[in-house]
Amino acid sequence: MKDKSEGFKVIADNRQARFLYEILETYEAGIQLTGTEVKSIRAGKVNLQDGYALIRNGEAWLINVHISPYSQSSEYFNHEPRRTRKLLLHRKEIRTLTGKVEQQGLTLVPLKMYLKRGLVKVSFALGRGKKLHDKREDMKRRDDQRDMQRAMKRY
Repeated sequence: MKDKSEGFKVIADNRQARFLYEILETYEAGIQLTGTEVKSIRAGKVNLQDGYALIRNGEAWLINVHISPYSQSSEYFNHEPRRTRKLLLHRKEIRTLTGKVEQQGLTLVPLKMYLKRGLVKVSFALGRGKKLHDKREDMKRRDDQRDMQRAMKRY
């Protein structure tokens, strides 16, 4: 008998991040949330598009991620949609990320938000911003792959 909680359910996906950034490494972290935020996330009302992560004073923070206010509760108990949320990481992970972000000039970008065994997790990546010619190259490669697939399908 399998539990449905074994896998994970993707709630939000930041597809724009893979277009704008060259992804080098990915990490998984928990987030410190309030009750209404968790309820909104379960309803799928999350936007990772403009979000990023920073490391300040030995702590990782998720900034500018929009979680819509929970509609079934009153305004008094609700949360601020774009508030800064703490990422839950081990100290060792934070130290390695700090070194890479400061020395190599990389960015921490959220890729996915999902539920794993009932807990909200964020997958984020160390990324280097792509230049315009890199984006064009990726688009060209994708188009070529699509054309090759079409040609293979025809014959």
